[in-house]
Amino acid sequence: MPEGPSVKRFQLLTAPFVGQVVAKVGGSSRQRNLKDLKAMKLQDSQASGKNLFLAFGAVLEAWTVSGSPAPAIRGKADSGACSLTLAQEGQEADVSRLSPKEHGVQRKQETELSVPDASHAAGDTWKWLRFHFGLFGSIRANEFSRANKANKRGDWKDPVPRLVLHFDSDSFLVFYNCRIHWCTSPAVEPASDILSPEFHRGQALAALRQPMPICYTLLDQRYFSGLGNIIKNEILYLARIHPLSQGSLLALSDLESLLDHAVQFSTDWLHKKLAGKGLHYQIYLKEKCPLGHEVMQETFGPQDGFKRLSWWCPQCQPRVPPEGNDPKSLKH
Repeated sequence: MPEGPSVKRFQLLTAPFVGQVVAKVGGSSRQRNLKDLKAMKLQDSQASGKNLFLAFGAVLEAWTVSGSPAPAIRGKADSGACSLTLAQEGQEADVSRLSPKEHGVQRKQETELSVPDASHAAGDTWKWLRFHFGLFGSIRANEFSRANKANKRGDWKDPVPRLVLHFDSDSFLVFYNCRIHWCTSPAVEPASDILSPEFHRGQALAALRQPMPICYTLLDQRYFSGLGNIIKNEILYLARIHPLSQGSLLALSDLESLLDHAVQFSTDWLHKKLAGKGLHYQIYLKEKCPLGHEVMQETFGPQDGFKRLSWWCPQCQPRVPPEGNDPKSLKH
């Protein structure tokens, strides 16, 4: 699934549409009440880790009676906050196969007449959508994705968008392979977001020093929001750390180096995406490391959690503790 840099790029792609009014809603999503977005204004766009949040609010129509401002029709806030469990973060399925029940939460369909005042913030009446993207999830602005090869049946079928938002400016946004949920407000934790200026290094270091394989901790979105499998593999190689090395046994300098690589790699990846450049992998999907050593590949993960593929070089990334001296916590 798209990692933090990709989702941040999606957010920057949607930002120019803020302030525009939705003229028409299309797409294959079965999420309830997406048609209600018609005639609403896109009010805000935020990214947090692997999630994109868009806010919509009613358009205020100005009319006056004896010089008094007109009342405004505003939608009620949706019931139910966004669900950001680790299971959802790590095990997204192909959204085209999900049932209607799996696509979201129930929400009220009523509206109320209210007169805005200084004590009632506009954000309180916004309707928020949370987008979590699947493996091939993406957003297009003013264009549709086209098939670049035939499928297994030999058909050249264009990808089916989950949601299409047409705006009154004749521009549009297209969302592919994503899960869409209504929520009351964005669940944003900048202290754990690797691309946020407020990313908390002390909190991240404390998490890395836990007595468990370092590759488990790196994918924990509570501490490294937006860090995915590609970033995990690349920064472990750059820091010369074996994925199953126990965090509590690594030197503080090694953990600080790993953290530096996490932030720098993610930032560089974002800049390359914005410049339309591809990412050159050092170890991910490789058969040999840059030094010519054979690369190992295996699936690791907690016994009761999601498991992901790891690529590493046994010579460049020695294991701590060495093979044969593993504590039980290192078993997989």
